[in-house]
This record gives sequence, structure tokens and C-alpha cells, in this order.
Amino acid sequence: MFIELKNVSKSFLSRTGRVSRAVDDFSLNIERGEFLCLLGPSGCGKTTILTMLAGFDHPTTGDIFLEGKPVKDPSRDRGVVFQGDDSLYPWLTAQENVEFGLRMQKMPTKQRHAKALSMLKMVGLFGHHEKYPHELSGGMKQRIQIARALVNEPKMLLMDEPFGALDAQTRNIMQRELRKIWQATQTTIVFITHDVDEAILLGTKVGVMTAGPGGTLREVISVNATPDWERSDPNYMACYDKVHKMIRDEVAKSVSHLEQTA
Repeated sequence: MFIELKNVSKSFLSRTGRVSRAVDDFSLNIERGEFLCLLGPSGCGKTTILTMLAGFDHPTTGDIFLEGKPVKDPSRDRGVVFQGDDSLYPWLTAQENVEFGLRMQKMPTKQRHAKALSMLKMVGLFGHHEKYPHELSGGMKQRIQIARALVNEPKMLLMDEPFGALDAQTRNIMQRELRKIWQATQTTIVFITHDVDEAILLGTKVGVMTAGPGGTLREVISVNATPDWERSDPNYMACYDKVHKMIRDEVAKSVSHLEQTA
């Protein structure tokens, strides 16, 4: 198994000393090359799962393994793409941002330039390599983040709602581009989203989480998408209906919990 999360729970201690459980007994297996979209209502623990997979945080109980080895700390084998673009260095060009990790690895300049330009070409930004972040649109900045993560050839790409701040048209374009990049690289992707439509258009599998606090995995649905997957496809509509009903149920539970604790 490529990725294993075994009975993972995560608790936080508030300033008042109250223990709050963000994730409870979460177990999941991910095969190499899969595109898993993790979906659930707000506060269910999706981002907590991602930060633990990245090694930025650790489970309170349970274990996470990558190729049989415990995930303890951040590593180049796990690239991360965030929702906002503030992780880009504004004083560096698009090419220099993509090269940053390679420079830290002390890769020779000529090889570093070639790899960065090749990756920028893959994400459709080859002609914009000398521009600075403030000269680029939101979608372009997200492409730089993706290129910067992929240029290090990670075993897994972790994406925390990377298109959430984009307008609808740009988001649709970026979804299609990401699907093409994944098909070209076959990098294992874990993609966090609130959007049922986005999860089904992108993922080979959709993991639906239960309502928080203390969310866990409710079910994993296989998505039998084709390269030209469209919303008008009957299989898409059937999958959407199934996932949407689950999310609707979990959101109702979340609202009920808030009303009881108000």
C-alpha cells in the first residue's frame, strides 16, 4: 500500500483547557497514482488530515505511513499547494519561484533552469517565466504553485482547496488543466475541497467525511471517469447524486450540532 492512515485521531487543547477532537479514528488507504478528493462539511477535519499527511502536524493517536515508513516530518516527497497565493515569493519571478526548491538542493544552475522552464511549459506559463507574482492572475499564480511543487518530483501532491479563491471560469479551466497534469505525471494527489462537482470531475476516488467535530471517513466512492468526462454524462450525474446526498446528510448533522451547543 502506498499511503496508509490507521485509526488516526487528532485533538487540540484550547486556551481554557478544553480538549477538542478534530479527527476521530480516521482510516484510509491510497494507492500509488490515485487522485483522491477528500470532501466534507466545514469543520470535519479535512485540512487536519492534509497537514498530518504533509508532516506539518502529528496524530494524537494512530499512524500514517508512506510506502511503509512512518510520516513524521515534512519532506520533498510530499509537495503541498495551498489555497492562497501568499506562499509565492513576491521578489522572485515565476521561474525563480519554481526553481526555489531546486536551488536549496544545490542543483547546478543550467539543470535547474531547464527543469523549471520545462515545468512552466507543462502548466502553460512558459512565456510568462520572467514575470513577478503581482503581474500574474490568480489562476497563473496557482499554476506556479503547482509547478513549484511538481518540479521537485514528489511522490505525492497535497492540495488544500487550491482553486477556492478563483472565479468560476478560471476555476473550471484550472480543474481541466490539473486533470491533464495528473494524467501526464501520474503523481498521487490528495485534493481537499468543499465542492461535490469539483471532487467528481477531478478524482478517481472521492472520500466523504462525516460532520465534525471529530470527523471521520464515512465512505470512499470510486469515480469511473473518462478523459472527456462531462457533467452531462449519466455516470457523472449518478455519482453526483450519491455523493451530494451524503454531504447533505452530514451538513444537516453539523447544523444540528451547532444548534444544540448554541
